[in-house]
Amino acid sequence: MAEPAPEQSSLRAQAPPAASEDIHLPGPTYLPIMVAGGIALALVGVLLNFVAFLLGMVTWIVAVVLWIRSAREEMAALPHEHR
Repeated sequence: MAEPAPEQSSLRAQAPPAASEDIHLPGPTYLPIMVAGGIALALVGVLLNFVAFLLGMVTWIVAVVLWIRSAREEMAALPHEHR
């Protein structure tokens, strides 16, 4: 077998650079599922009856408002240089 080129072996011996900043991931939430459920219920309500449509729309609006509120709170909690 052929030996690796000298520049490849020197690259493998070097340690990776240190991370420059932390990665922020949002916490787990049930709100995306509620948004999807509200939309699905509203669409089924269009076909079946007005009460199911209204229930779906209310669920969808409440879930979207709560989701936006939680995202804004998470953004406000981040350090200023990460915004």
